[in-house]
Amino acid sequence: MSGFGDEGGFPEYERVLDEIVKGGYEGTELGDWGFMPTDSQVLRPQLAQRGLELVGALVPWPLADASRHREGVEAALRTARLLAACAGGSASGGGPFVILADDNGADPVRTRFAGRIRPGQGLSAEQRGDFARGAELVARAVLDETGLRTVFHHHCAGFVETPEETERLLDATAPELLGLCFDTGHWAYAEGDPLGAMKRFGERIWHVHFKDCHDAIAAQARSQSWDYFTAVRRGVFYGLGEGDIDFASVLNELGKRNYRGWIVVEDELPPGMGEPLESARRDRAYMQTLGI
Repeated sequence: MSGFGDEGGFPEYERVLDEIVKGGYEGTELGDWGFMPTDSQVLRPQLAQRGLELVGALVPWPLADASRHREGVEAALRTARLLAACAGGSASGGGPFVILADDNGADPVRTRFAGRIRPGQGLSAEQRGDFARGAELVARAVLDETGLRTVFHHHCAGFVETPEETERLLDATAPELLGLCFDTGHWAYAEGDPLGAMKRFGERIWHVHFKDCHDAIAAQARSQSWDYFTAVRRGVFYGLGEGDIDFASVLNELGKRNYRGWIVVEDELPPGMGEPLESARRDRAYMQTLGI
């Protein structure tokens, strides 16, 4: 579950882990670096006593800036070492994964026009090349040192948001080295078809985020020129199963492809619209209607 804890103060990580369990979940991603303990000797027992697996961790970085590639590799390795230590030898083809992403929300144009990106608002050919090389540098370093694999998370308000941008990145990177963290909500808000993407990218999808997207709110965001953060605050991604994504069909396609990884439930709970635990339980109940 993700929300806007920074607006009202983050809860203690122990409470978050407790509520993940109470919500009926079996794993979690790490969250922002420093929110949970970064010492595996502290974090691993906290996860173990609750029966939770650490399935991945987001590493945002401005990959189009070649001068910062080395810093990006170090940031990813720091995270990968923690993931590997907490996996304790249980790492497999299903994770945990380093979830690499652009430094989403940092560019004012991409943030302003998220969900309606048009030609001329993207990277140059040279920058796209730098981006792909940076992603491969991270993935190779993580694999060589820790044995973990890396997936890239397409994301609104970043430079790899649209279906075309995502496909270009995958085409420019080695398929054995970099997979895709496929997020249904971000794909839909970027004017893509989630079911079509499942068929389109097939074996490159190694990790999955289930996030809903409300078409009516997305249309309002586009017509009224909301920026990314305004759209999220107004509920474009809120309430799994309450929006317009056909999760049953997406899940069926994953089954056809023998997907054996994690499905991470994400619900962008806006401030003042409920309690995270209640929302988590509703989302879990919806997943149960899908047979999960």
